[in-house]
Amino acid sequence: MDDNNIVKFQRPKPKKQPRTLSPAQRKALLGLAAIAGIFLVWAYYQYVAVSPGQ
Repeated sequence: MDDNNIVKFQRPKPKKQPRTLSPAQRKALLGLAAIAGIFLVWAYYQYVAVSPGQ
């Protein structure tokens, strides 16, 4: 017998709550982003940008 036409009643799966960051985690992430930004600016001027004397 084919089960394609049988309706199965099931409870809906509980939805997961979206993850939120604690204030400490948010500050740490912001600090890491700032350090990464400063590093990228330094790397650009160190290796990519042409100095005015050349």
